[in-house]
Amino acid sequence: MMPVIHLFWAELKRAWIQYIRYPAEALGGILITTFFFYALFAGAQYVAGPASQFGKRLDAVVIGYVLWTLVIFVVNDIALNLQVEAQTGTLEQVLLSPFSAATLFLARACASLVLRFSIVVVILGVILLLTGSRLRFPPALVLPLVSVVLGAYGFSFLLGSAALIWKRIQQLLIISQFGLLFLLAAPTEEWPGSLRWLGQSLPMTAGAGLLRDVMVREAGLDPVRLIMALTSGVFYFGLGLLTFRRAVRAAKRRGILGSQ
Repeated sequence: MMPVIHLFWAELKRAWIQYIRYPAEALGGILITTFFFYALFAGAQYVAGPASQFGKRLDAVVIGYVLWTLVIFVVNDIALNLQVEAQTGTLEQVLLSPFSAATLFLARACASLVLRFSIVVVILGVILLLTGSRLRFPPALVLPLVSVVLGAYGFSFLLGSAALIWKRIQQLLIISQFGLLFLLAAPTEEWPGSLRWLGQSLPMTAGAGLLRDVMVREAGLDPVRLIMALTSGVFYFGLGLLTFRRAVRAAKRRGILGSQ
Protein backbone atom coordinates (compact mmCIF):
# COMPACT_ATOMS: atom_id res chain seq x y z
CA MET A 1 0.00 0.00 0.00
CA MET A 2 2.85 2.39 0.87
CA PRO A 3 4.35 2.28 -2.65
CA VAL A 4 0.97 3.32 -4.09
CA ILE A 5 0.78 6.21 -1.60
CA HIS A 6 4.30 7.30 -2.60
CA LEU A 7 3.23 7.08 -6.25
CA PHE A 8 0.17 9.26 -5.58
CA TRP A 9 2.29 11.79 -3.68
CA ALA A 10 4.83 11.95 -6.52
CA GLU A 11 2.05 12.43 -9.08
CA LEU A 12 0.47 15.12 -6.91
CA LYS A 13 3.75 17.04 -6.79
CA ARG A 14 4.15 16.62 -10.57
CA ALA A 15 0.60 17.90 -11.15
CA TRP A 16 1.20 20.87 -8.83
CA ILE A 17 4.41 21.83 -10.66
CA GLN A 18 2.58 21.75 -13.99
CA TYR A 19 -0.37 23.63 -12.46
CA ILE A 20 1.70 26.58 -11.21
CA ARG A 21 3.82 26.61 -14.35
CA TYR A 22 0.80 27.51 -16.51
CA PRO A 23 -1.41 29.73 -14.30
CA ALA A 24 -2.97 31.45 -17.32
CA GLU A 25 -4.42 28.13 -18.51
CA ALA A 26 -6.09 27.49 -15.15
CA LEU A 27 -7.44 31.05 -15.02
CA GLY A 28 -8.66 30.80 -18.62
CA GLY A 29 -10.47 27.55 -17.84
CA ILE A 30 -12.27 29.16 -14.91
CA LEU A 31 -13.28 32.22 -16.96
CA ILE A 32 -14.47 30.28 -20.01
CA THR A 33 -16.43 27.71 -18.00
CA THR A 34 -18.06 30.35 -15.80
CA PHE A 35 -19.02 32.82 -18.49
CA PHE A 36 -20.28 30.07 -20.81
CA PHE A 37 -22.80 29.17 -18.12
CA TYR A 38 -23.62 32.82 -17.41
CA ALA A 39 -24.22 33.45 -21.13
CA LEU A 40 -26.70 30.56 -21.18
CA PHE A 41 -28.35 31.87 -18.01
CA ALA A 42 -28.60 35.45 -19.32
CA GLY A 43 -30.00 34.20 -22.64
CA ALA A 44 -32.67 32.09 -20.92
CA GLN A 45 -33.56 35.03 -18.66
CA TYR A 46 -33.93 37.33 -21.67
CA VAL A 47 -36.21 34.85 -23.49
CA ALA A 48 -38.34 34.25 -20.38
CA GLY A 49 -38.72 37.94 -19.60
CA PRO A 50 -37.63 40.23 -16.76
CA ALA A 51 -40.23 38.88 -14.32
CA SER A 52 -39.11 35.28 -14.74
CA GLN A 53 -38.17 33.29 -11.65
CA PHE A 54 -36.29 30.03 -12.21
CA GLY A 55 -36.34 29.01 -8.54
CA LYS A 56 -35.16 25.48 -7.78
CA ARG A 57 -34.86 24.66 -11.48
CA LEU A 58 -31.94 27.06 -11.67
CA ASP A 59 -30.32 25.37 -8.65
CA ALA A 60 -30.74 21.97 -10.31
CA VAL A 61 -29.21 23.27 -13.55
CA VAL A 62 -26.26 24.75 -11.63
CA ILE A 63 -25.56 21.36 -10.02
CA GLY A 64 -25.80 19.58 -13.37
CA TYR A 65 -23.43 22.06 -15.03
CA VAL A 66 -20.83 22.02 -12.24
CA LEU A 67 -20.96 18.22 -12.07
CA TRP A 68 -20.48 18.10 -15.83
CA THR A 69 -17.42 20.36 -15.52
CA LEU A 70 -15.91 18.10 -12.85
CA VAL A 71 -16.66 14.92 -14.79
CA ILE A 72 -15.18 16.37 -18.00
CA PHE A 73 -11.93 17.01 -16.13
CA VAL A 74 -11.91 13.40 -14.90
CA VAL A 75 -13.02 11.74 -18.13
CA ASN A 76 -10.54 13.53 -20.39
CA ASP A 77 -7.60 13.15 -18.03
CA ILE A 78 -6.42 9.60 -18.76
CA ALA A 79 -7.04 9.72 -22.52
CA LEU A 80 -5.26 13.07 -22.95
CA ASN A 81 -2.36 11.94 -20.75
CA LEU A 82 -1.91 8.83 -22.88
CA GLN A 83 -1.94 10.89 -26.07
CA VAL A 84 0.63 13.35 -24.70
CA GLU A 85 2.92 10.51 -23.54
CA ALA A 86 2.63 8.84 -26.97
CA GLN A 87 3.37 12.11 -28.82
CA THR A 88 6.43 12.85 -26.67
CA GLY A 89 7.65 9.26 -27.08
CA THR A 90 7.67 8.49 -23.36
CA LEU A 91 4.67 6.16 -23.11
CA GLU A 92 6.71 2.97 -23.36
CA GLN A 93 9.11 4.18 -20.65
CA VAL A 94 6.18 5.10 -18.39
CA LEU A 95 4.73 1.61 -18.77
CA LEU A 96 8.05 0.04 -17.78
CA SER A 97 7.50 1.24 -14.19
CA PRO A 98 6.93 -1.43 -11.48
CA PHE A 99 3.28 -0.30 -11.26
CA SER A 100 0.64 -1.53 -13.65
CA ALA A 101 -0.57 0.94 -16.26
CA ALA A 102 -4.00 1.10 -14.61
CA THR A 103 -2.52 1.88 -11.17
CA LEU A 104 -0.16 4.46 -12.62
CA PHE A 105 -2.78 6.38 -14.60
CA LEU A 106 -5.37 6.10 -11.82
CA ALA A 107 -2.89 7.64 -9.35
CA ARG A 108 -2.14 10.35 -11.89
CA ALA A 109 -5.85 11.04 -12.45
CA CYS A 110 -6.58 11.15 -8.68
CA ALA A 111 -3.71 13.59 -8.12
CA SER A 112 -4.99 15.76 -10.93
CA LEU A 113 -8.52 15.58 -9.49
CA VAL A 114 -7.33 17.11 -6.21
CA LEU A 115 -6.22 20.24 -8.08
CA ARG A 116 -9.11 20.20 -10.57
CA PHE A 117 -11.59 19.99 -7.70
CA SER A 118 -10.28 23.29 -6.33
CA ILE A 119 -10.92 24.87 -9.75
CA VAL A 120 -14.47 23.46 -9.80
CA VAL A 121 -15.14 24.89 -6.32
CA VAL A 122 -14.04 28.33 -7.57
CA ILE A 123 -16.29 27.98 -10.64
CA LEU A 124 -19.23 26.98 -8.43
CA GLY A 125 -18.64 29.97 -6.15
CA VAL A 126 -18.56 32.44 -9.05
CA ILE A 127 -21.72 30.94 -10.62
CA LEU A 128 -23.56 31.16 -7.30
CA LEU A 129 -22.57 34.82 -7.00
CA LEU A 130 -23.60 35.66 -10.58
CA THR A 131 -26.94 33.85 -10.59
CA GLY A 132 -28.02 34.26 -6.96
CA SER A 133 -28.56 30.52 -6.70
CA ARG A 134 -28.55 29.02 -3.19
CA LEU A 135 -27.42 25.46 -2.63
CA ARG A 136 -27.09 23.34 0.49
CA PHE A 137 -23.88 21.44 1.24
CA PRO A 138 -24.82 18.76 3.80
CA PRO A 139 -22.34 15.93 4.57
CA ALA A 140 -24.80 13.50 2.94
CA LEU A 141 -23.71 14.69 -0.51
CA VAL A 142 -20.39 12.82 -0.19
CA LEU A 143 -21.69 9.35 -1.07
CA PRO A 144 -23.60 10.40 -4.23
CA LEU A 145 -20.58 12.44 -5.28
CA VAL A 146 -18.33 9.39 -4.82
CA SER A 147 -20.67 7.33 -7.03
CA VAL A 148 -20.50 9.97 -9.77
CA VAL A 149 -16.68 10.17 -9.58
CA LEU A 150 -16.38 6.36 -9.73
CA GLY A 151 -18.54 6.31 -12.87
CA ALA A 152 -16.47 9.13 -14.35
CA TYR A 153 -13.23 7.19 -13.77
CA GLY A 154 -14.83 4.19 -15.45
CA PHE A 155 -15.59 6.34 -18.50
CA SER A 156 -12.10 7.78 -18.34
CA PHE A 157 -10.55 4.29 -18.52
CA LEU A 158 -12.84 3.38 -21.43
CA LEU A 159 -11.71 6.44 -23.38
CA GLY A 160 -8.10 5.74 -22.36
CA SER A 161 -8.51 2.26 -23.87
CA ALA A 162 -9.73 3.83 -27.10
CA ALA A 163 -6.74 6.21 -27.08
CA LEU A 164 -4.34 3.28 -26.69
CA ILE A 165 -5.81 1.34 -29.60
CA TRP A 166 -7.02 4.06 -32.00
CA LYS A 167 -4.57 6.84 -30.92
CA ARG A 168 -6.44 9.94 -32.08
CA ILE A 169 -9.86 10.21 -30.46
CA GLN A 170 -10.45 13.98 -30.23
CA GLN A 171 -13.83 13.76 -31.98
CA LEU A 172 -14.88 10.93 -29.67
CA LEU A 173 -13.96 13.09 -26.67
CA ILE A 174 -16.09 15.97 -27.99
CA ILE A 175 -19.08 13.70 -28.63
CA SER A 176 -18.74 12.19 -25.17
CA GLN A 177 -18.95 15.68 -23.61
CA PHE A 178 -22.44 16.22 -25.05
CA GLY A 179 -23.53 12.78 -23.85
CA LEU A 180 -22.22 13.46 -20.36
CA LEU A 181 -24.04 16.82 -20.25
CA PHE A 182 -27.31 14.99 -20.89
CA LEU A 183 -26.57 12.31 -18.27
CA LEU A 184 -25.72 14.82 -15.54
CA ALA A 185 -28.20 17.62 -16.27
CA ALA A 186 -31.33 15.65 -17.19
CA PRO A 187 -33.61 15.21 -14.11
CA THR A 188 -34.10 11.47 -14.66
CA GLU A 189 -35.35 11.11 -11.07
CA GLU A 190 -38.48 13.08 -12.11
CA TRP A 191 -39.26 10.98 -15.19
CA PRO A 192 -42.63 9.18 -14.95
CA GLY A 193 -43.16 5.46 -14.38
CA SER A 194 -40.64 2.92 -15.61
CA LEU A 195 -38.75 5.64 -17.50
CA ARG A 196 -37.55 6.89 -14.13
CA TRP A 197 -35.83 3.60 -13.25
CA LEU A 198 -34.49 3.30 -16.79
CA GLY A 199 -33.00 6.79 -16.49
CA GLN A 200 -31.56 6.06 -13.06
CA SER A 201 -29.76 3.00 -14.44
CA LEU A 202 -27.75 5.13 -16.87
CA PRO A 203 -24.14 5.95 -15.87
CA MET A 204 -23.85 8.61 -13.13
CA THR A 205 -27.53 9.66 -13.37
CA ALA A 206 -28.55 8.11 -10.02
CA GLY A 207 -25.76 9.95 -8.16
CA ALA A 208 -26.55 13.23 -9.92
CA GLY A 209 -30.23 12.87 -9.03
CA LEU A 210 -29.39 12.27 -5.36
CA LEU A 211 -27.18 15.35 -5.33
CA ARG A 212 -30.11 17.42 -6.64
CA ASP A 213 -32.27 15.93 -3.87
CA VAL A 214 -29.98 16.83 -0.98
CA MET A 215 -28.60 20.14 -2.33
CA VAL A 216 -31.75 21.63 -3.92
CA ARG A 217 -34.89 19.85 -2.68
CA GLU A 218 -33.64 19.55 0.91
CA ALA A 219 -34.60 15.87 0.88
CA GLY A 220 -32.78 13.01 2.58
CA LEU A 221 -30.96 10.21 0.82
CA ASP A 222 -33.20 7.48 -0.56
CA PRO A 223 -31.44 4.22 0.52
CA VAL A 224 -32.60 2.28 -2.55
CA ARG A 225 -31.41 4.95 -4.97
CA LEU A 226 -28.15 5.37 -3.01
CA ILE A 227 -27.39 1.64 -3.32
CA MET A 228 -28.29 1.87 -7.01
CA ALA A 229 -25.96 4.85 -7.47
CA LEU A 230 -23.00 3.21 -5.69
CA THR A 231 -23.56 -0.09 -7.52
CA SER A 232 -23.66 1.76 -10.84
CA GLY A 233 -20.46 3.66 -9.98
CA VAL A 234 -18.58 0.50 -8.96
CA PHE A 235 -19.85 -1.36 -12.04
CA TYR A 236 -18.71 1.28 -14.55
CA PHE A 237 -15.40 1.75 -12.70
CA GLY A 238 -14.75 -2.00 -12.86
CA LEU A 239 -15.80 -2.17 -16.50
CA GLY A 240 -13.45 0.68 -17.42
CA LEU A 241 -10.55 -0.81 -15.46
CA LEU A 242 -10.99 -4.25 -17.03
CA THR A 243 -11.24 -2.78 -20.54
CA PHE A 244 -8.14 -0.65 -19.98
CA ARG A 245 -6.05 -3.62 -18.84
CA ARG A 246 -7.10 -5.58 -21.91
CA ALA A 247 -6.32 -2.60 -24.14
CA VAL A 248 -2.81 -2.30 -22.66
CA ARG A 249 -2.17 -6.00 -23.33
CA ALA A 250 -3.54 -5.69 -26.87
CA ALA A 251 -1.41 -2.60 -27.59
CA LYS A 252 1.73 -4.36 -26.31
CA ARG A 253 0.95 -7.48 -28.36
CA ARG A 254 0.49 -5.40 -31.55
CA GLY A 255 3.54 -3.23 -30.79
CA ILE A 256 1.57 0.04 -31.11
CA LEU A 257 2.19 1.53 -27.66
CA GLY A 258 4.50 4.29 -28.87
CA SER A 259 2.92 4.86 -32.29
CA GLN A 260 0.75 7.91 -33.02
